[in-house]
This record gives sequence, structure tokens and C-alpha cells, in this order.
Amino acid sequence: MTPTDILQMAQRARRAARHIANTSTAERNAVLARIVVLLNDPHHAQMILTANALDIANGHAAGLRPALIDRMMLTPQRLAAIANDIDTVILLPDPVGDVFERGILPNALEWYKVRVPIGVVAVVYEARPNVTFDVAALCLKSGNAAILRGGKEISQSCAAIVTLLQQALSDCGLTADVLQAITDPDRGLLEQLLKLDTYVDVVIPRGGAALHRFCVEKATMPVIVGGIGIVHAYIDHSANPTYVTDIVVNGRVQRPSVCNSLDVLLFERAGATKMVPLAARALLEQSVELRCDAEVLTLLAKEGIADRRIVALGDADYDTEYMALIATLHIVDGLEAALDHIADHGGHTEVIISEQTEAIATFVRQVDSTAVMVNASTRFNDGGQLGLGAEIAISTQKLHVRGPMGLRELTTYKWVVTGTGQVRT
Repeated sequence: MTPTDILQMAQRARRAARHIANTSTAERNAVLARIVVLLNDPHHAQMILTANALDIANGHAAGLRPALIDRMMLTPQRLAAIANDIDTVILLPDPVGDVFERGILPNALEWYKVRVPIGVVAVVYEARPNVTFDVAALCLKSGNAAILRGGKEISQSCAAIVTLLQQALSDCGLTADVLQAITDPDRGLLEQLLKLDTYVDVVIPRGGAALHRFCVEKATMPVIVGGIGIVHAYIDHSANPTYVTDIVVNGRVQRPSVCNSLDVLLFERAGATKMVPLAARALLEQSVELRCDAEVLTLLAKEGIADRRIVALGDADYDTEYMALIATLHIVDGLEAALDHIADHGGHTEVIISEQTEAIATFVRQVDSTAVMVNASTRFNDGGQLGLGAEIAISTQKLHVRGPMGLRELTTYKWVVTGTGQVRT
């Protein structure tokens, strides 16, 4: 691909955005339903799985980390889950056309705000081919065109998926330009796209810190960043022991390679003698490596808990998102110290495990993160789990959206003002 190809792709996307924005909910749902049909067809599913197997083989040959391989992998079960998510999106209310404010001015002008698609959404992501489906489903339903740029690690998977998506569009009589992909891994082409603010309305990077920084520094259009951040659990002396083991293990172990998996456990000193061994034993049973401060190391030794996976805390452990079976354990004086620690190191998802009503209320009020959980796993900070059907990203910024981004978050609005001949004096 050449810079001219990228320019022409963006121009086609702008024209397609106007087209898709003026379709009905039924027409857009029909495309989504067709995607599900194609995805459930053994032939088309096998084409995607075969392409994905090539990416996985190349990943192993390149020595990619197991956590990254897991994020890259598609299986029949994961494809079935993706199809179910798209079915859920079909059933969700269409935000386009929703009138959410209205009023009448003293001069009898009537006004209202109505939701409209953003336009052209560029999504840049790395090693998660399922993002291709999430972006497609949410952009289609919300009336947006999308330009997709997956990482080189999943290039075969993305090409196969986009072929299926464009076939669904064509089968339903819509232009395939609604969903386009940059398949060349040359980062110079991505930089070219990031300069085309005349045609592209917003860029959403999904990946590591380097990708986010690259997009923020190079883009001339707005960038919505997200998905990066340390996830904390604060466990006080009153915590239900069953909650502690279940929430900590689920948060860290269920799928360690994703952004809402638990990274750091903060224990109130008053309950540490009970809670630290409880959590440590549960995590060690799941083969989790524990990065422990000096106080935790001493406590575990006194309790006779010895394991090669118990290691001393490193300088970077409070700020490293390992996306692997690694957890950091730290004892704090109490709630205020935990809040200070989260303020310095958090911002993505935090959970309090406690039975104290006042402590819970303070935690919820003072923690400044995309989501705050109370006695529930951090893994629920997810668009699908929170009823959005799917998510395009978890925004960790504050404008214009925050947290899981679903259909409504892919719209903006316009004012409509109706008069009876009024003029301004």
C-alpha cells in the first residue's frame, strides 16, 4: 500500500459514512444478522480459523509471550461467543436519532438535541483479532464507517475477518467501504492516516503504551485512549473471606492477558494477618507469582507459606501491567493510604472488598477511575458484561467518553432549532 492508497481509503470512508448514517436501524441490523450467519457457517468460520492458525504459528516462531499468544488466538468457542455478542448488539436500542434534550426559548424558538453518528472512526489495535468484530458491530449499528488497522501479528486473521464483513455488507446491498482495513504493517502508512483529519473524525488506539503515545503525538484528529492502567483491589479487615478468594482469583486468573485483570492487592494493616495469607494461598494454588513488599514477605514466612513464586517487590511492580499470572501484594495503613496509592498508580478499574458501609461509600466517592467495583470482580468492567453487547475500547480519559465504549459512545449530537420566522435583533 502507498500513501495515495491511504488517502483514497479515507475518502471512500467519508463517502460511506454519509451513506451508512442515512440507513435505517433495520438495514443496519440486517448487516449484523448477515455477519452472524456467515460466522456460523462452517466454511467461513474455518477460513478465519485457518488464517488465525497461521498468525499463531508465526507468533510462536517469533517467540511472542504466552499472554500475547492468548490474546491473538481464535477458537470455535471464541467465534461462537463473538456471534452471540453481535446478536446482543442487534437487540440493543439504536442510539441514532435519539432526542435527549429539548426546550422552548422565550422567543418561541423550539430546540432539541439529537444523537448522530460520529462519522469515520479509525481503530488501531495490536494482537486481538476479536476487536475487528467488536469495531464492526458497534460502528455499523451506530451508523459509522470504520478504518481498521490491526497489528502485524494478526494480519492474516484480520484480512480474513474483513473479507467476511465486507461480504455481509455487499450481501445486504451496502457499500463495502463502510468497513475497510489497512493490511500493510508499515507504520508510515498509519502515520499518513493520522494526518487525514479532513476525512477521519476520531482515532481509537487499542494496545500498549507505545501505540497510544504514537497516536496521540502524530494524530491531527481527536484520539480516545484507553485500556492501559493498573487495576487494584483494596481488602480491609472486614472483608468476607469467600469474597476475597473468589474475587482475587477471578480477577487475576480467569483471563490474565486482558486490561481489566487484577494487578495489585492492597491490604489494610488491621486485617493483614488474616487476609494476606488467605489471598496468597488462593493465588499460589493457581500458579500466580506474588511480588511482595517486605511486610508481606515477613507475614507469609511467619505463616509458613513458602514457595519459589513468592518474590520481593521490584521497583516497577506498582506500575507494570504484566498481563500474566503475576500479582503485587502490598500492605497499607488503611483506607486513606489505599486511596493515595490508587491515585498515584491507578485509573482503570478498582475494587473494594469490605463489609463496612462507610468505607465503601468513601472508596466509591473518592476513587477516580473508569469503574469502581464493590465486592465484585474487576473483570466486569467490560462492555459485554455491562450490557453494551460489545465494546470498542475502555476509555481511560474523561472527554468525551469514559469507561467501556458501546453504541451511545460512538455518537455525537446536533442541535435542531425550529422557528416560525423569528430573526435575531
